Amino acid sequence: MPPASLVVSVPSEQLAADLAPLPDGVDLVVWDLKSPAPRQRFDLVVPPYMGLTAVLKRLDGIEVGLIQSQSIGYDGVEDVLPPDRTFANASSVHETSTAELAVALTLAAQRGIPTFVRNQARARWAPLFADSLADGRVTLLGFGGVGKAIATRLAGFEVQLRAIARHSRVEDGVAVSALDDLHSVLAATDVLIASLPGGQATQHLLDDTALSALPDGALVVNVGRGTLIDTDALVDHVARGRLRAALDVTDPEPLPDDHPLWSLDGVLIAPHVGGASSAMRPRIARLVRTQIERMRAGEAPLNVVLGG
Repeated sequence: MPPASLVVSVPSEQLAADLAPLPDGVDLVVWDLKSPAPRQRFDLVVPPYMGLTAVLKRLDGIEVGLIQSQSIGYDGVEDVLPPDRTFANASSVHETSTAELAVALTLAAQRGIPTFVRNQARARWAPLFADSLADGRVTLLGFGGVGKAIATRLAGFEVQLRAIARHSRVEDGVAVSALDDLHSVLAATDVLIASLPGGQATQHLLDDTALSALPDGALVVNVGRGTLIDTDALVDHVARGRLRAALDVTDPEPLPDDHPLWSLDGVLIAPHVGGASSAMRPRIARLVRTQIERMRAGEAPLNVVLGG
């Protein structure tokens, strides 16, 4: 039977306001998981956006029905999540914003925007002849929610688009090759945009052998997880002028001040901000509201990736 009432915690007054109005019978409290718990039982807990694995430990001894993350990725969560907890990720929240940044990084790197920004600071007028995105062979490494959102946004750029995922297929008009064909696909790729999650299954998928398969001058864009790429191998290829890179995520992260990626020509770095835009607020509110409505109706929650 559906519960008579729900106890829900959110980490900020802003998210609480964004959820209004809520159905009758919802006891909504603001808890950042840093202060003592205001209740001993919650039907739904939304932790803060960042630092997830650290704050989850604060749920020890608290009865929780569902933990609703604000992130799509959940690598490391299983290591700290008790086996009796149910955890949902934030699929549907960050795809739009992350896809925007993926395209922005790609265009900026292709058209030399970092060079123009540096020249502007020196009042230097120095035109350059750049590589267009148009007519380029673009490969999406990962064709889940983020990969499909990137494909949608690239539709008007006149690129030759294909994707790589676990299984080969044609989906949404895009030819998707299997991971077994990774190296042969990379050999025919001018721009590689990676959006896969982290974890053991994808650790260093783009190692030296994979990066060596890319043509000279290819651009590697990563909006997935830094661990997808063997950083030492990437540094070597970029330092030799073989490849370029535009990275929203790195390994290690944050990138140390003295790391060579900061100073290498041909590298553009963003500080893991793929989902950090105004697009997040309405979408996380929509997802949390949907979870509340489903729980009120006695229906299973969406996006459960651990437990349950």
